[in-house]
Amino acid sequence: MRHTARETTTATLTRLIKALDRQHPVTVAYLKEEKGEAGRKTGALVETVRTVEIFDVVISQAGDILIKAMDRSTGEARSFRLDRIRTYSIHRTRYLVERPAASDKPARTTSLATVVVLYPVDCPIARRVEILADALAA
Repeated sequence: MRHTARETTTATLTRLIKALDRQHPVTVAYLKEEKGEAGRKTGALVETVRTVEIFDVVISQAGDILIKAMDRSTGEARSFRLDRIRTYSIHRTRYLVERPAASDKPARTTSLATVVVLYPVDCPIARRVEILADALAA
């Protein structure tokens, strides 16, 4: 189990992208915002543990790195802010959860910014993270 407080954000992101490339599930312990009885967010953060299958990494308009993944227990898509992931473990097994079919037109999002980054075919993961960071800084 790796603790994100003991490594850089770049190291965490590099390992999670490598898990995505190899299609290895990841168990994450992260902080999510608690909801009250009426379903409204209370502002309190609670730790939750989930085993997920990562399918995308995006940047929100607020500049947060979001890990998009399928939850193995529910089969639903989830998003996790990288800065709220406390610990993670990468498994050696393969993905099991089916992803929803991608539609021909992109989904409408109001809170995500799109960053197009092109990589060489044989680009190592560490270099892809650097290219992504450079694209975000521009």
